[in-house]
Amino acid sequence: MTAVAVDSVDALRERIVDAANRRVGLRVVGSGTWLDAGRPVRATETISTKELTGITEYVPGDLTLTARAGTTLSDIREATREHGQWLAMDPPGLPHSTIGATVATSSAGPLRTYFGSPRDLALGVEFVSGVGVVARGGGRVVKNVAGFDLTRLMTGSWGTLGVITEVTVRLHARPEADESVAIAVDGPAGVGRVRKLLRRLPFTPYACEIVNGTLASDLGTIEPTAIFRLAGNSEGVRSQRQALSELGEVRSVDPTIWAKFAGIEPASAMVFRLSGLPAEIEARWREANEITAECAGTLMHASPSHGTVRCIVPKTDAAIAALKRWFAAPARASRIGERLTTDLWALCSPPPTADQLSAGIKRAFDPNDVLNVGIFGESA
Repeated sequence: MTAVAVDSVDALRERIVDAANRRVGLRVVGSGTWLDAGRPVRATETISTKELTGITEYVPGDLTLTARAGTTLSDIREATREHGQWLAMDPPGLPHSTIGATVATSSAGPLRTYFGSPRDLALGVEFVSGVGVVARGGGRVVKNVAGFDLTRLMTGSWGTLGVITEVTVRLHARPEADESVAIAVDGPAGVGRVRKLLRRLPFTPYACEIVNGTLASDLGTIEPTAIFRLAGNSEGVRSQRQALSELGEVRSVDPTIWAKFAGIEPASAMVFRLSGLPAEIEARWREANEITAECAGTLMHASPSHGTVRCIVPKTDAAIAALKRWFAAPARASRIGERLTTDLWALCSPPPTADQLSAGIKRAFDPNDVLNVGIFGESA
């Protein structure tokens, strides 16, 4: 597959127009860390925004920052650190993930518990559509709402509607105190207790993830475990820690546990989520445990405030066969694939473009089927 990295919006636009004229599909990537995510893409050429780098505007007083798509999250982290600010995005994977790909895939980690997903943090985007039109949605200030829906549309579109070239994001002030703690969880009932306590607490932790025994062991803690990230002023964090003691013994853990958590996923693993109402998290955890019983070595973690359980399954013949049987059975919750084999995609869930509205949006932005065709199940 021919690969080209562009370093300007004009070069990107010319490349897309040329591909449209030749009726050639393009695989759109950032740093390339999510190439095996989503349904298989039907493309003969690859275009990358990893050379489209740099922070173009940073206004600490407004808590906003604008960066080109290839700028890494680690670069943004360093640029904002001296002002006591940060971008609360922590997608799974390596720290050199780019801001463009993070927004395009709407990849969110544990910080979503408090700060929301990239859809909540992206204020504006600039992108090039499948016909070479350069457009901008949203703005560079927090109060600007013009075109905000267009920004939300591009966030999570996986490069199928346009190639993001620049992103404006909302920043937050770094807290005075930032601590991580762990509490042992006793089965599905314990998972339910965590969710119920989160609803009653007068505060929201920055993060709360419940991990199964296999993942807990990899993180160097006990099994299974609820891991919390508490932040604010020192007195507030002490109060938060005391409130969590209702669940059991509260143990301090090294804050680097979140970096370990982000990078724990094997590159070759199959990944999918079970999603439902937060009140159903016990049922989702129990259902996911049925999978781990048949797929040895499965890593599993739940976000109780969002009602999701994420399963990271080793890619073995036995696991593939087990997932085929499980996906073929009637779904008890929404199944959302992230990384699967080709035959499992057909069983996991219907493609997003199966409905007329989604297909119509795709035709409006990319009528020639140039950008990441297939990743959402659309026809070539």
